[in-house]
This record gives sequence, structure tokens and C-alpha cells, in this order.
Amino acid sequence: MKNLFYKIVLEKTENIKLQFFRYLFVGGFAAIVNIGSLFIFKEWLNIHYLIANVIGFIFGLITNYILSKWLVFSKENNLNLVLEFITYAIIGVLGLGFDTLFMWLFTSILGLYYMLSKIISTGLVFIWNFFARKAIYVLIDKLQPISP
Repeated sequence: MKNLFYKIVLEKTENIKLQFFRYLFVGGFAAIVNIGSLFIFKEWLNIHYLIANVIGFIFGLITNYILSKWLVFSKENNLNLVLEFITYAIIGVLGLGFDTLFMWLFTSILGLYYMLSKIISTGLVFIWNFFARKAIYVLIDKLQPISP
């Protein structure tokens, strides 16, 4: 049982199905941080929903980064830390832009409750984040010279 847990959760892998499963778990936890932060900033601190959304997204992004680095993408450990941060930041900023756009569209234009908008937006941005990160690491891997 311990061996199976290690293989599924902790062992470094390039298996995209296993990576996606782990990313789903990591993304779910980061989404709880993101959505929970949005709710706290909006409802308890009376911050406008779009500003609260940006703050929550940043908290979720930090959570996602730490857990993804540890559990999901094994190639990250081989990258230059500056390059790794830049790629993560670019994907994160684009994800934040998509998230904010979706929140505004679903809430202000379509009239959905902001928490429902956030759930829908989180699902869409989750898919973007995984495949964008995976594509970047595959590209970087192909561009790196082969070691003797």
C-alpha cells in the first residue's frame, strides 16, 4: 500500500495521465484556497468582487506553484530557476487575465452569482494552466542540448 501511494503521489513521472491526476488534486486544493480567499475578501472585508478575485487568485496560484513543483512536474527541477519563474509567471498572468475576464463576463454581463462564476472560471483556467505548463516544459525539454 505504501509503495502504491508513493508511486501515485510522490514518485517523479512523465506519464501525462498521472501528472493530470496529480494536477487535478493540486488544482483542487489550490481552488479551495482561491475560492475561499475570494469569499473572505468579498463577504467579510467588503472588497469588490473583481479585486477580491485577483487577491484570491494570487493566493491560489502560490499554493498551486508550490504543490505542482513538489508533486506534478518533475522536469521543473531541471530548469534554470529564473526561466522556471518566468514561465510560471507568464502562464499565471495569462490565467489571471482569463479568470478576471470570465468573472466579469459571467457576473456582470450574464448576471450569475459571483461564486458560481468563480467555479466555472476556475474550471476553465485549470485546463489552460495544465496544458500551457505541460507544453512549455515539453518545448524547453526539446530545446535543451542532449547531455553526453
